[in-house]
Amino acid sequence: MLTFAAACFFLFITPGPGVLSLAGVGSGFGIADGRRYMIGLFLGTNLVALAVVSGLAAAILAVPHVRTVLLYASAAYLLYLAFRIAFAGSKIAFIHRQSAPGVIGGLMLQAINPKAYAVNTAFFSGFGFMAENLPMELTVKFAIMNAIWVSIHFLWLWAGVTLHRLDLPKRTQFAINVAMALSMLAVVVLAVIAQQ
Repeated sequence: MLTFAAACFFLFITPGPGVLSLAGVGSGFGIADGRRYMIGLFLGTNLVALAVVSGLAAAILAVPHVRTVLLYASAAYLLYLAFRIAFAGSKIAFIHRQSAPGVIGGLMLQAINPKAYAVNTAFFSGFGFMAENLPMELTVKFAIMNAIWVSIHFLWLWAGVTLHRLDLPKRTQFAINVAMALSMLAVVVLAVIAQQ
């Protein structure tokens, strides 16, 4: 059980599409919008986990090219989010502050995020600790996973919101937003390269 908890911690704390976009939303749009987006990420994460546990994800991903379609859909959505985060609150040319991605935005990201499927497959197919009672093991895993997930994602949101609250000069805030967006783009590039 402790090994499972450690795996959850390390997989959730490392920068990925979810936490980077959450910090970016917190930095670019503030805590209220960040919380709404986080709720969507949470719901999406748990829906993906349920799809993995039920076998639905395996059945869908067994269809040729579905994984590639999910990867490119996820990459396109992350590019869109990176653009919105980079230009949050700016008035550059035709770009004006848009509304932050909300619950649906977070849910969509997790639904098309191949990393979410891979991580949940590893969590629920490995790290067995109650072989004699699989339903109880799954329940405990969901509880541990969600407790760690919520804690870590609040930390990432807090980091983004802290940058937002520092009331930095607009140029500095813009530079931070662009840096977060570029970090998300790096994740996209790495995911596409790994797929090749």
